[in-house]
Amino acid sequence: MRLKITFILLFLTTTIAWSQEITVLDSESGDPIFNVAIFNRDKTKSTLTNFDGKANISAFSEGEILFFRHVSHREFHATKKQLKLKKNLVLLEPQDLTLDEVVLSVAGFEQKKKDLVQKVVTLNQKDIITSSPQTAADLMEKSGQVYVQKSQLGGGSPMIRGFATNRLLITVDGVRMNTAIFRGGNVQNIISIDPLAIEKTEIIIGPGSVVYGSDAIGGVMNFYTLNPAYSLKKDGSLSGKSYGRYATANEEKTGHFDVAYGKEDWALLTSLSYSDFGDMKMGSHGPEEYLRPEYVVRRDGQDVVVKNDDPKVQVPTGYDQVNFLQKVRYRPTQDWDLNLGVIYTTTSDYPRYDRLYRKRDGQLRAGEWYYGPQRWLQTNFQVNKLGDGSFYDEAKLTAAYQFFEEGRNDRDFGKETLFETDEHVDAWSANLDFKKELFGSKFHYGLEYVLNEVNSEGKETNVVNGSSVSGSSRYPDDSRWQSMAAYGSLFWKLSPDLSLNTGARYNHVLLNATFDEDVYDFPFSDADINTGALTGSAGLNWQQNKVIGWQLNLSTAFRAPNIDDVGKIFDSAPGMVVVPNPDLKPETAYNAELGTRLNFSKVVQLEVAGYYTYLDDAMVRRDYSLDGETVIDYHGEPSRVQAIQNAAHARVYGIEAGTKVKFSEKLKFTSQISLTEGEEEQDDGSTAPLRHAAPFFGRAHLVWENEKLRLDLFTVYNGEIAYEDLAPSEQDKGYLYAVDENGNPYSPEWYTLNFTTQYQLGDDWLATASIENITDQRYRTYSSGIAAAGRNLIVALQYSF
Repeated sequence: MRLKITFILLFLTTTIAWSQEITVLDSESGDPIFNVAIFNRDKTKSTLTNFDGKANISAFSEGEILFFRHVSHREFHATKKQLKLKKNLVLLEPQDLTLDEVVLSVAGFEQKKKDLVQKVVTLNQKDIITSSPQTAADLMEKSGQVYVQKSQLGGGSPMIRGFATNRLLITVDGVRMNTAIFRGGNVQNIISIDPLAIEKTEIIIGPGSVVYGSDAIGGVMNFYTLNPAYSLKKDGSLSGKSYGRYATANEEKTGHFDVAYGKEDWALLTSLSYSDFGDMKMGSHGPEEYLRPEYVVRRDGQDVVVKNDDPKVQVPTGYDQVNFLQKVRYRPTQDWDLNLGVIYTTTSDYPRYDRLYRKRDGQLRAGEWYYGPQRWLQTNFQVNKLGDGSFYDEAKLTAAYQFFEEGRNDRDFGKETLFETDEHVDAWSANLDFKKELFGSKFHYGLEYVLNEVNSEGKETNVVNGSSVSGSSRYPDDSRWQSMAAYGSLFWKLSPDLSLNTGARYNHVLLNATFDEDVYDFPFSDADINTGALTGSAGLNWQQNKVIGWQLNLSTAFRAPNIDDVGKIFDSAPGMVVVPNPDLKPETAYNAELGTRLNFSKVVQLEVAGYYTYLDDAMVRRDYSLDGETVIDYHGEPSRVQAIQNAAHARVYGIEAGTKVKFSEKLKFTSQISLTEGEEEQDDGSTAPLRHAAPFFGRAHLVWENEKLRLDLFTVYNGEIAYEDLAPSEQDKGYLYAVDENGNPYSPEWYTLNFTTQYQLGDDWLATASIENITDQRYRTYSSGIAAAGRNLIVALQYSF
């Protein structure tokens, strides 16, 4: 390798006279580095390296200091005169085990990972291609830091530190994906995000309300989609890739293509993916309760129960999905950068599998139960502006419009009426963000406005003659949810070894919902909420010495009531119905976290964090009454009345630990474990296990890698949750779980053994092959309604140009 670099230096010395073009290479491999940011001290001038690692620096003066920054390399700076003496060659050093990796999500501006007080998990394109996730939910699970619940194959509801669904926030390209109808039950909107169109993902573990507002109690999942790059080549730069994948467990067939073209001042990118998923086949060794011995089909106008030829095949679970991404960038001057992004995704109908094997009086209860189609459109316009330093160094305006569509369709076995609800959400948002560096500190401040308009319709269709009549909607139609906020955060380097991260946010929320008195017989006609929340955070990062560093973080977070909390009506379980409650107020979380990082000679790294979160005024589902009635008729069945109420507090605490061991340049070991405990106040003042506190879980990888070949042997494992440790709401869902020796439901422990290999076939082709669940275990992740894949062979091939 040294010979290669020496040759490059000699070649450049003898053949290249001084010019205005500079070349940036990796100091270890000698390879050119793409997309290195080069800028002056006040960032009034900037450029990027192209695919050959080259950039034109004619805009900079001789005595000007040029800064070189790249996400996976150490920052470097030199004057233009000094670069001339080095024959216009810059060698950047790779970062050590990602400690200097730049993170965008925590404070609203770039920070080195080693300066953070919160835990952040980052995944890049290489990680995504290696792990072969079928959906973005699977990508979160494969991170090793996020637990994922699944009610059906077309789903995935992340859990982080005891919180889930509408207590976690999802953003895509800086725009919040959470809508006013994100519910406390399992949410599958994350599957609309195409993992093959993701450039980088950053997962904030713990509260993030100061930067992101409502819902960011347990964590924030930030997805950054592919972005086209500018090019200084005369004829522009064309690049892209095609990708195909097949998996045996559900006969997945996925195809992806993206292409980008860049010129000096404009760039385009188009991405398209299609996935066809068949019915998922579970493993051979595990609880018999998970098997699917029979299922319902419709024949000659009748519901018929048929025997399943292979009870390990979960019929029906398959569906298909299309994802599209279009980006356009334009740079009229060095100070301005305009970016327009359009994302569109749609699914077919997809079965709600856990509702299809529920029984009543020994008979399958449902004739049909399915979602869809689930559609999502995001248009995102960003304006980036470099300032003169008077009030800001950088400014960003992000304006977005999103459209969400989802539907629920269910019909009881033997019945003719199909109950249908259809929900549309129009979401507008605008963020204005500023960054200012002052006396060695970085200050980020901004404003945000969010508006959600919810339309909801209900219909009852006779499946025999096709006639339809209006039915009850899931939410009050034409309801609105608005959020307005001002926020600021500060990163202050108190000393070379000590830094302070602090911030505050004020959020005001307005909700307006009106109930149709002709449909709903409620003792109220509308629900109007006008409320605010102030949140803050403060954290210290102390690098005690070269070996040990400490992080202490104190923060608050909140979740304001949304339309789902206030206005929905649905059957949460057999014999129960949830009704609206117009008297809700925000819930508030108080969090403390202490972590340490140990780094022994860049060979062994250990990270340990302990945390405690107290949730006050928690919005929970509790028994309720309407005009004194505790039982009402819903869909022809007497049902106990419940509603979301500020009726509890909750405590969550736990430990997370991870280690990285570098045995050699080629052989590495990584491991991650998470232990979460949680309890929630009950009606009688007692406490019970928290529903979204995941069992003990972890994973470990032994990786050998050289320039062309990568081998990864890894295990994934879960602890048991006994019957007495299940939340009461989970104890009532025995159909989801295995049965213990006393006949009670419980979530068994499980493990999988897996192997992945990746080989670089020349410069353009990359082949990946994996065998997951080698021992063919039959298991369900906690609270899930569908069993995971049994032994699964995955093969993928990528061509890049």
